[in-house]
Amino acid sequence: MDEYLFGTAPNAFLAREVHRLVPGSKVLAVADGEGRNSVFLAQHGYRVVATDVSEKALEKARRLAKGRGVEVDYRQVDLAEWKWPETAFDAVAGIFIQFAGPELREDIFDGIHRSLKPGGLLLLEGYREEQLANGTGGPPNIENLYTEESLRRALPNWDIELLENYDAEINEGQGHSGNSALIDLIARKPL
Repeated sequence: MDEYLFGTAPNAFLAREVHRLVPGSKVLAVADGEGRNSVFLAQHGYRVVATDVSEKALEKARRLAKGRGVEVDYRQVDLAEWKWPETAFDAVAGIFIQFAGPELREDIFDGIHRSLKPGGLLLLEGYREEQLANGTGGPPNIENLYTEESLRRALPNWDIELLENYDAEINEGQGHSGNSALIDLIARKPL
């Protein structure tokens, strides 16, 4: 199937906030799926490593990167078992990585913390609990959704540069389409 579940355009939050990244940064795109965000980052001159559990998604991502003339280091990874590299990245992008329940999510946040260099930046967008009523994308389990409090607890002592709740109409392929209850977080790992 050649159709991209979430489209090939970057996530709007990532596109809006990419200016916060230092030119030439090494960026990890966590659970990047079919590559729309990793390819966008590579097009902007970042050195990108992108993970996903699905080999089919990674094949599409590689095809998208080749078609756009960029290189991305794609890695097939099960985040429940992955040994996150230590202080390897200047930034991490986590866009709608809400497949994980509370226990795995805690491990993922720990992994993000380990893999970011001191002062590194996390750009995270996801769905709030109110998304369940919308039915326009995201997980069906409330425990997989974010609140401001849960994100603050997950990142103690981090410098939170942006934490914003809002509703928006999104059109990111058939996977995310319609009115959505979103939360955006930009946080910097302590030095």
